[in-house]
Amino acid sequence: MPRVISDDCVSCGTCAGDCPVGAIEAGDTKYVIDADSCIDCGACEGSCPVGAISEA
Repeated sequence: MPRVISDDCVSCGTCAGDCPVGAIEAGDTKYVIDADSCIDCGACEGSCPVGAISEA
């Protein structure tokens, strides 16, 4: 199941840099994960400094 980013996101971009498949990009108000590209590896969840990423 792909990960999702909550509204707690502070748009630091750490998760995007840690995603091995480039499934994360800046959205209008927070970063977003492309569910079709996400391989559910959890790298982004572990790197988020505010805990804004979780399983969908």
